Order: sequence, then C-alpha cells, then structure tokens
Amino acid sequence: MRPLHRNSPVIAFLDGSQLLAKAALSTVALEVKRAYERDPNVQVLVFDAESSNVIDLDLRGSDAEILARLPIAEEMGAETGSSQENNEEKVDHGARGRGRPKLGVVPREITLLPRHWDWLNQQPGGASVALRKLVEDARRGSEAKQQARAAMESAYRFMAGIAGNQANYEEASRALFAADRETFLKQLGTWPQDVREHLMSLAELSFTASKQNG
Repeated sequence: MRPLHRNSPVIAFLDGSQLLAKAALSTVALEVKRAYERDPNVQVLVFDAESSNVIDLDLRGSDAEILARLPIAEEMGAETGSSQENNEEKVDHGARGRGRPKLGVVPREITLLPRHWDWLNQQPGGASVALRKLVEDARRGSEAKQQARAAMESAYRFMAGIAGNQANYEEASRALFAADRETFLKQLGTWPQDVREHLMSLAELSFTASKQNG
C-alpha cells in the first residue's frame, strides 16, 4: 500500500452509490466529517483514487486537529529520496573514466554465448548500444503490463469494496479479468451511475492495454 499524505487524491461515496467528493485527502476528510454531521447514520466509503485501497479516517476533534493528523508530502520519503540521489551520484562519478562524458553508465561484466556477441557486435553502435536498446524496449513493455495489471487490480478492489451486493457482480468480475470491455459494461447496467463512471475510469487502462497487446 502506497503511503498517503494530505495531498493524495482520494474519492468518497455516500451509501455505496453517490459520489461525495473526489479531491485531496485533506479536502475529502473534512467533507466526510460534514456528511456525518448532517446524518450520523450515513455510510461513507473513502478510497485511494489510484489503488482503490479503503481509507480509514480519524475524524475526532476540530477541523484543525483532523488536518494536523494527516502527514504532509515533504515528510514522507524525503530522507530516502535524498539518500538514493546521493548513492546514484556516487555510482555515476565512480563509473566515469577520464574525459568520458557523464552518461550515468555503470560497467559490469555479463556472459553471453559467442553467437550472441556476434549479433550484438553487428548492430549499429556496437554491443553496448544494442544491449541498452534491448533493455529499454523490454522495460517499457514490462511497465505497460504492470500498469495494466495495477489498473485491473484497482478496479477489482473498488468493486469489492463498494459493489459486492450489486446485480451481476460475479459476472462483472469475470469480464474485468477477461478484459472483456463490452460484457463488463453490460453487467454494470443497473449499478449507480457514480459507481459505474469511477469504475470504468479505473478499468479503462486495463482494457486498452489488453487490446494493444492482443
């Protein structure tokens, strides 16, 4: 679960059907408090807008006290980020030879079969350039699949959290994991509009990536 801070995008629904707010966590937290003040019996569900993990809010005290309990972005991972940058800088400086441009290249030994070396050496720019291109192409393809998978899992978490009692829930789940957009939309026909719209915004990336890869 990714760490949240007061500026993280979140979304809140009333009674499992009506969109209450979609904004930064700090804004939504106060909107949820107002909703409970208007009706203590209302049910409010709050989700991370990206991962769809359910968020539990501590709404005790005044607005200022509620906001004070929410971490700010600068406090989260700042030290880790600085350390990583320093380590990368050290590696980069150590890898450069005299007069060599600063490319961030790190030399390491790899072992390949002779036919692999023959093929690499025949590529424009030589073996090193060819290997970097191969790695970048593979990385981009892997990232696209990971993003599609994350979108599918986020959509499913949202469904499970808010729509488990809706008609055709099981059929919609199967269509989601099968990347069957048309069937998925059909199963959502009677669901609340706000729920359908947010769910489709989460699932669309997964459907698009599946179509491109297919």
